[in-house]
Amino acid sequence: MFANKLKVSLAAGLMATMLTGVAVTSGSAGAATNWAKCKSAAACGGMSALVKAAKAEGQLNVITVPLSGWANYGAIMKDFTKKYGIKINDANPNGSSANEITAVEDDKGRSSAPDVLDVGTSFATDNLSLMAPYKVVNWSAIPSSSKDPMGRWFDDYGGYVSIGCNTKIVAVCPTSFADLLEPQYKNQVGINGDPTEASAAFGAVFAAALANGGTYTNIKPGVDFFAKLDSNGNYVPDGSAATAVQGTTPILIWWDYLQDGIKAVVPTWQVNIPTDASYAAYYTQTITADAPHPAAARLWEEYLYSVTGQNLFLQGNARPIELPTMIKDGTADKTWLAELPAAPKGAVTFPTLAELTTAKAVVAADWASEITSGSAG
Repeated sequence: MFANKLKVSLAAGLMATMLTGVAVTSGSAGAATNWAKCKSAAACGGMSALVKAAKAEGQLNVITVPLSGWANYGAIMKDFTKKYGIKINDANPNGSSANEITAVEDDKGRSSAPDVLDVGTSFATDNLSLMAPYKVVNWSAIPSSSKDPMGRWFDDYGGYVSIGCNTKIVAVCPTSFADLLEPQYKNQVGINGDPTEASAAFGAVFAAALANGGTYTNIKPGVDFFAKLDSNGNYVPDGSAATAVQGTTPILIWWDYLQDGIKAVVPTWQVNIPTDASYAAYYTQTITADAPHPAAARLWEEYLYSVTGQNLFLQGNARPIELPTMIKDGTADKTWLAELPAAPKGAVTFPTLAELTTAKAVVAADWASEITSGSAG
């Protein structure tokens, strides 16, 4: 959720059921367990039974999960495979949240269909019929506002919209949205993706709105800001981490924790959370209703929401959803916690799901007509 979101062997006896998205295994008492219908590990024999079933499936299909520079996902996938021996197939690693939803719809019934998604929250809430309810063992550590009561989606990691800048190319780095309109930034400012498809770019528009008199109920000033940035020649369409590294967008508006991936390649990369706007958001996990590897999908979520998985997000400078509980319990890695980028002062607020839905509709309706350069829209 960033280029646009910069988001397998089958046991022979299970082949027929796996291809239809229904994994059936024997429980401890010999009873058949349909993991596609399991709403928690406890309801289907416990974690040991889940691990056994997931290992039998042998594969997990993820989608739009970049291997590097994205919340430490490369290390997370490597550790999961090492721990459980389950191969991970990562489709379209530089795709968008919209691409993930399309893949679920287009690949339904295929063994290559996504088992799990990592999307912007609104992409999950707008497509609940595609999601399977499931609650991880650490469900209580996820705030109620950050999960579906039925378990069809739950937030995992997040951060703040920030402005990254290559000091080798840009003499004075902008520290606010207002700065971005200055003439010295002509042909230099990009956002990561298309805001009608990618949560990162959508977050940039929302942050711009807040910096220009908008509110969670009014994102239009954000679209207008980018229209102005476009008309004065500062905006560069089709921005990404790759264009930032190449230097074609030496200024990139992106999540703070993802900017570190650029900095690892471009040592002169500087990151600032805008002084005139503070916008934070989480990405969201879901299990697809027709997951071809339903046990592996559920084990993957258990791993991500375990202390190990949450700390690995923290190592990537992302803010894991269970962080407050981990700090309270003393289970957050102290070294990685100390390296977490400083958050803006004041309480963090988020738009409601209704506000996100309205904002998405406004951006979808107005972006293409107002942003006319390149292939925007």
